[in-house]
Amino acid sequence: MRNNKLLLTFLLLISLLLPACTTAGPSAQPQPEASVETAVKSELPTTDPAGNAIVVPEKIEKIVSLAPSITEILIEMGYADKLVAVDLQSKKLESLPEGLEYFELMSPDAERLVAMKPDIIFASTLSIGDGADVLSPLKEFGISVAYIPSSDSIDGIYKDIEFVAATLQNQAEGDRIVAEMRERIEEIRSLSETITDKKTVYFEISAAPYMYSFGKGVFLDEMIEIIGAENLLADQDGWISVSEELILSKNPQVILTNVNYIENPVEEIKERAGWDSVEAIKNGEIYYIDNMSSSLPNQNIVKALEEMLRAVYPELS
Repeated sequence: MRNNKLLLTFLLLISLLLPACTTAGPSAQPQPEASVETAVKSELPTTDPAGNAIVVPEKIEKIVSLAPSITEILIEMGYADKLVAVDLQSKKLESLPEGLEYFELMSPDAERLVAMKPDIIFASTLSIGDGADVLSPLKEFGISVAYIPSSDSIDGIYKDIEFVAATLQNQAEGDRIVAEMRERIEEIRSLSETITDKKTVYFEISAAPYMYSFGKGVFLDEMIEIIGAENLLADQDGWISVSEELILSKNPQVILTNVNYIENPVEEIKERAGWDSVEAIKNGEIYYIDNMSSSLPNQNIVKALEEMLRAVYPELS
């Protein structure tokens, strides 16, 4: 299995840094009011999901989020007004307040962050460049730094949401979000249990000539299973580079893509030389899945799951 950190870095760059054909943000539905003062108090975490010891302040008024997946969780919980800075990739998200400062995700300016005096910084482990914790010096200034690695499972996503909620002493909001996710996921799983002839699916996350996909041990693989289909590459592990020869030999019945850095990824797949014999192409079973909701490990994977169900088994949606 390839080095996860390098692959996740690559995937982040191709899915978030390059111009998108479509963009998606959190639901436009009214968000619940939330503040640390009124939230239900709970025991503060003493370690972050990366296993680092942390000291979380009792009162949190200024939050920095250095990962779009975390930013979306904070917005959903009603803490957009507490954000004072986010990473540049979060800039495209809806519902962000005006006047935010923006930082590079992989090389945030520690001096600028210290000057802002945030109460807590939520960061992806991608911010740890070459093994050096560039945010470590901030702890000397009393700034809490919580690292949340990119989760590789749906259960891990639940735990990340619960961690953010516990950190903000608002476990009720975390419980609400997780409960709503579980309910919808189980509804979809129940629908898919009626399927007896499962379709094979190839999910492309980077287009030719540098094709990437995934095997088991990735939350997207779980999602394919939940809708009642089979991941064409389930015999492999993690994020993987794939060859045209491999995909052609496996002959997928359905092709999904969330590539957002070329003008029309569905048409690009249809027009690939030598792919006209692929069953998915012969039957027109090629579909685009929202990039943000299928790339970021948070509550919005449910949106991607619903899109996948509609694409692969429209009769069930």
